[in-house]
Amino acid sequence: MQSDVTTIGLLHPGQMGAAVGATAKAGGSRVVWVGEGRSDATHARADADELEDVAWLNALVNQSDVVLSICPPAAAVAVAEEVAALGFRKIYVDANAVSPATARRVAEIVERSGASYVDGGIIGGPPRRAGTTRLYLSGERARRVATLLGDGPLETIAIEGPATAASALKMAYAGYTKGSTALLIAMHALALHEGVHEALMAEWERSQPELIRRSGDGISSAAAKAWRFVGEMEEIAASLQAAGVPDGFHRAAAELYGRLERFRDDPDAPGGAELARYVIEGGDE
Repeated sequence: MQSDVTTIGLLHPGQMGAAVGATAKAGGSRVVWVGEGRSDATHARADADELEDVAWLNALVNQSDVVLSICPPAAAVAVAEEVAALGFRKIYVDANAVSPATARRVAEIVERSGASYVDGGIIGGPPRRAGTTRLYLSGERARRVATLLGDGPLETIAIEGPATAASALKMAYAGYTKGSTALLIAMHALALHEGVHEALMAEWERSQPELIRRSGDGISSAAAKAWRFVGEMEEIAASLQAAGVPDGFHRAAAELYGRLERFRDDPDAPGGAELARYVIEGGDE
């Protein structure tokens, strides 16, 4: 292998992570990951994108020029601690949906071990085609990372501002998009409970047709991903609290999404009134 090839260590190849790994590979980088203890589904995704399994985390740390963390928000700090404990000293990119405060904590952990921290925030779905997904980056090495990842379908954008600007942008963006979806689900539940769901649908058809469209496939898609949205809503709430903005709405959104965990990764998750019944019953049948 030529010495000028950049090795990117990917933690971990979920649906988003595998797609980002594939775009880095398309840009000419070697992409490695850790297969030990991972699920069959994770192995299948990594194999499909021809990512290289180096088996153990210490091998990934020793071989990587850049470590890219893409995991559930609640795991972001623990993942950083594992990598730092092995003495990683190059570029660590945290591309998780976390608050600026959590991002600063991750930065402190990896910088203490001698690594350079780059903050990331992903907007859009898994980048399988150009024009769908953007990775915002901030920090001193942000432009370097943007160059490494910039030749595939994932658009990379280095932004000005504090080191955690990318996380702040992600929180503000997702706070509206996923927060408004939670609000829409809640209004379905309210109307259903009060016996006016059919009348509400008729009024939305007349005055808010976009809500009718979102009430079908949009809500169904959110239900399948709701288990991932819980931690994200909590991070958004923490961001709002730190900014002196009321945070109760997003804490309620986290609880609502938690009631939909039964639909985890379910391609046939319901929408509209059918989904609202699970919200009313607290997730029970």
